Amino acid sequence: MKITNTELEDVLIDLKPLDHVMEQANFVRASQWDYERVTYDYKIGSPEKNITYYIRVQGYAVEGDVDRGDAVIKLLTPIIGKHYYPHGIEYGEEENFPTSTVDRAVTLLQNAKENIQPFMK
Repeated sequence: MKITNTELEDVLIDLKPLDHVMEQANFVRASQWDYERVTYDYKIGSPEKNITYYIRVQGYAVEGDVDRGDAVIKLLTPIIGKHYYPHGIEYGEEENFPTSTVDRAVTLLQNAKENIQPFMK
């Protein structure tokens, strides 16, 4: 499910400050990148058996290279997904997400956006 109206979509930012800000907000990039794209995930546990939610912020390099660390990243609309063990994560609009989880996602993304603002291009 897309999380709209976050004001993160289409933001341009250098990779290094983006990595720092997202790490401070507890979003993990880990191995979620290639030369042109980055993905940051925030894991939210659930009382439901074998269910975990993920807030995902993705972006792609409009110039430079992620591997070299000199990329300028354009962010996409954040999404929230539901992980079904052992099958994987579903991001579809037909998924149902608890209101509390969506509200938490919006708050986390607003905080990340506030921290990103000083570095926006």
